Amino acid sequence: MKMTLSRWVGLVLLAVLLAYAFVLPLIQHGDPLQQDLLQMLQTPNRSHLLGFDHLGRDMLTRLSAALRLSLGLAALCVISALIAGVFTGVLSALYGGWPERLLSIVGDMCLALPGLLLVLLLAAIAPDAPQMLWLGISLVLWVEFFRVTRATLRPIVQAPGMQASKLLGFSAWYRFRHHLWPALAPVLLTLTLFSFSSAIMAVSALGFISVGVRPPTPELGLMMTELLPFAWEAPWLLMQPVAALFLLLISLNLLMKKER
Repeated sequence: MKMTLSRWVGLVLLAVLLAYAFVLPLIQHGDPLQQDLLQMLQTPNRSHLLGFDHLGRDMLTRLSAALRLSLGLAALCVISALIAGVFTGVLSALYGGWPERLLSIVGDMCLALPGLLLVLLLAAIAPDAPQMLWLGISLVLWVEFFRVTRATLRPIVQAPGMQASKLLGFSAWYRFRHHLWPALAPVLLTLTLFSFSSAIMAVSALGFISVGVRPPTPELGLMMTELLPFAWEAPWLLMQPVAALFLLLISLNLLMKKER
C-alpha cells in the first residue's frame, strides 16, 4: 500500500488514539468507575484535562477506557471474521462443489437480516453478554470476507501457474503462499480497515441503545447516552465521546483513501 499524505495523516491520528487508549493507563493510574459527586460536571482544569461527568468520574480516564473497549472489541470481531472468512473463501474457491454451496447458504442466511438486527436478536438470547455482541458482529463481517476471498481467488485457481504447481505436486501451503496470497493481500487490507470501521460503528450504535454493554462500563456509544441529558448544561462532556468516535473513523477512512 503506497503511503500518500492522507494515509500518513490517518496513520498518525490512529497512532495518537491508540496511545491515548493503551499507553495512558500505564502512565496515569486511575479508576474510570470511581465517583466523586462533589466534582460532578466540573469543567476541565490542569489536573483533570477533560473535566468530570455527571457522577464525578474523571473523563480523561473514562474516555481512554471507552476507546480501549471499542478498539479491542472491534479488533476481536474483525480478526475472527478475517480468519473464518479467508479460510472458508479459500476452501470454496479451491474445491467448489457442495462445500461452496453449503457456505453460500450460510452466508445468505447471515445476510437475510440487517446486520444490527441480527446482533440484536443474538443479544436478546443472552442479555448483558458481550460474547453475543462479538458473535453477532463477527457473523455479519464474516460474509464479506468469505465472498471477497472467493471472488478474488476463483479466477486464479484456474490460472496456468496454479494448475502447473498442482501437477508438480507442490503443497497446498506453497500454492496459497505463492499464487493466492499475493492477489488476496491488497484486497484484504482494504476490507479489514473497512470492517474495522464498521465494527466500531456497530459497537457504538449498540452501546447507544444499551445492548451488550451496560453502565457503568465506559463505552463510546453508552457514554453519549449517559451525557445526552446534560448536553445544554455541559456540552463539552457530550462532545468528547462524539469527537473520539469521529476521529477514530476519520483515521480509518483516511487509511483506506486511494490516491487519485
